[in-house]
Amino acid sequence: MIDEARYALKLRRGLRQEIEANASTGYPNESCGLLIGVHNKNQTIVEHVTAALNLNVERSRDRYVLDPDDFVHADRLASASGLDVVGIWHSHPDHPAEPSQTDLEAAWPRYSYVIVSVTKGNAGPIRSWRLANGRFEEERLEL
Repeated sequence: MIDEARYALKLRRGLRQEIEANASTGYPNESCGLLIGVHNKNQTIVEHVTAALNLNVERSRDRYVLDPDDFVHADRLASASGLDVVGIWHSHPDHPAEPSQTDLEAAWPRYSYVIVSVTKGNAGPIRSWRLANGRFEEERLEL
């Protein structure tokens, strides 16, 4: 786990439920979206979440490719509000809320990666991760 004094991700009220609803609706495929907020010194605060289209048709049950048009839309929404895209959320159907090797290979520094486990259409554990020194480390998730 990363130094909790250094990193924390705070989801504003209702955002966890919004992520869980989108993830459950997308089951049995991976769902994805963006986190919009602000980076503070020791904490990233998420003000809004968006859903995005998963463009991965061949392996949508265990992979996602976030639609670039949805990213651009979220970035514009963020900019108009004086915020930034601060991360990505996605679901893991019938798997733990832990990043895969594929997640690691696609990760960007400074982004938070929220993963929600979905089993039989029901959202379960939700965790957040951040790339540090070439690997994922869990960050404290404040709900």
